[in-house]
Amino acid sequence: MSQLVEVKVPDIGDFSGVPVIEVFAKPGDAVAVDDALVTLESDKATMDVPSTVAGVIKEVKVKLGDKVSEGTAIVVIDAAGKEAGAAAKMEKETGKETGKAAAKEAAAAPSMPPAAQTGVVSEAGETREVKVPDIGDFKDVPVIEVFVKPGDKVAIDDALVTLESDKATMDVPSTVAGVVKEVKVKLGDKVSEGMTIVTIAGTGQSAAASLAMAPVAAAQPETAKETAREATRESAAPAAPAASALAPNLPLGGKVHASPSVRAYGRELGVDLAKVKPTGPVGRILKEDVTAYVKGVMTGAAAAPAGASPGLSGNGLDLLPWPKVDFAKFGEIETQPLSRIKKLSGANLARNWVMIPAVTYHEDADITELEAFRVQLNKENEKTGAKLTMLAFIIKACVKALQQFPEFNSSLDGENLVLKKYFHIGFAADTPNGLVVPVLKNADKKGVLEIAAETGALARQARDGKLKPADMQGASFTISSVGGIGGTAFSPIVNAPEVAILGVSKSSLKPVWDGKAFVPRLILPLSLSADHRVIDGALATRFNAELARYLADFRRVML
Repeated sequence: MSQLVEVKVPDIGDFSGVPVIEVFAKPGDAVAVDDALVTLESDKATMDVPSTVAGVIKEVKVKLGDKVSEGTAIVVIDAAGKEAGAAAKMEKETGKETGKAAAKEAAAAPSMPPAAQTGVVSEAGETREVKVPDIGDFKDVPVIEVFVKPGDKVAIDDALVTLESDKATMDVPSTVAGVVKEVKVKLGDKVSEGMTIVTIAGTGQSAAASLAMAPVAAAQPETAKETAREATRESAAPAAPAASALAPNLPLGGKVHASPSVRAYGRELGVDLAKVKPTGPVGRILKEDVTAYVKGVMTGAAAAPAGASPGLSGNGLDLLPWPKVDFAKFGEIETQPLSRIKKLSGANLARNWVMIPAVTYHEDADITELEAFRVQLNKENEKTGAKLTMLAFIIKACVKALQQFPEFNSSLDGENLVLKKYFHIGFAADTPNGLVVPVLKNADKKGVLEIAAETGALARQARDGKLKPADMQGASFTISSVGGIGGTAFSPIVNAPEVAILGVSKSSLKPVWDGKAFVPRLILPLSLSADHRVIDGALATRFNAELARYLADFRRVML
């Protein structure tokens, strides 16, 4: 017979409307007492809501993003299914029991070396204080998590509280095994080195005693040593993983050990923290771990599903998998392999689109006089064969704007902005195999005629497939012009590690009011995409407006 029990949010202090940031349970899952059901996160702390009863989940009453308060129902559990819950708990405890058995065997072994006894520095039942250890030059560091309460049993190295400065997050571990008598700090308190965290009634073993037990294993039979090694393998602190290493999905009730700031960072990037391998103390996920995971995914080092296109699956960021469709069942098809250029650029474009928070800003430039000047010069240079393109004028005007707004000629390097003193301008060139981006080096040191000649030569080499790798490297800003084809506006994708790219569409005659009448003017649409982490809307608009002024009156470029 069913025995339905509602598990509700327990006393969480003065907090209300706390968001649900993780849901571990789903209908049909077997849970044991104390299994984590959901994780809540306020602006000061993260906490799991544990199950208060063993059984089988019948209904989950909350979802990701819901806001809950004390007394809100989380799940409904059929307590009559507690046998399933007990089985789940037994499975989770298997590793712990192995460890306990190994410990008992080691303790019962004869001929303990005297050195092993010298580490016992506390008497059983003696109350000891655990204090904040050496945390460097930091003072008044906030307590962001408290893991223990009076009556809890703790072992050596169990995390007691978490501290978080503006530069680092660290756990304060217990230096003695025993029962917590008093917790001296609470969430939000600020502590420094030497301040008491908790008092613990010791069991007669301290951290020194734990270290001194190491020689015991050497005195045991080989089978005992193997058992001990197997027991400790699960709890040993992991070595720093490669960026591509993926942690397995956590089982029901498993905990993601991370501070609120790291959780927020993971949500911002769309990362499932359960897949990130921790390198912090006591299995804590650090911000660097999340960054390494994302880098591993985006560089292809992390495994993607078989058959997924490079840069398109998105599985590393927990996006839906790429759909697999049998197109032939709908009609006749023809399959063509992607060109080498499209394969390479596709992965880069997908990465840039996902990772760069780009915004596109549009501006119209009046190039009536500039186009007339260009046509006149080309007529004068017919004998020499020199031909000026509008792209050459745009490049020269862009260099002037980049000099005035140096943020656009930069790259992000972690938390630093690298401002470049050189002006290498990339420009998209259409080829039979796809777009490539040759780079015009030192554009600030060249005149418009020289720029026109060099970009023309690079474009021909691109079409003939004769560009060298060096011809496509080092760009600090890119221009993508589709004006020769058509179009009125578009949103170009920023070419990492650059922070901006200019899109140029087809110019057209439009009526413009001059204060007395509408007159025909040749208008060139400009579309500037910029990395919003570096360039805000006001700065981007100023850049666009100034660039339009240079093109409207090219004499300004010489100022």
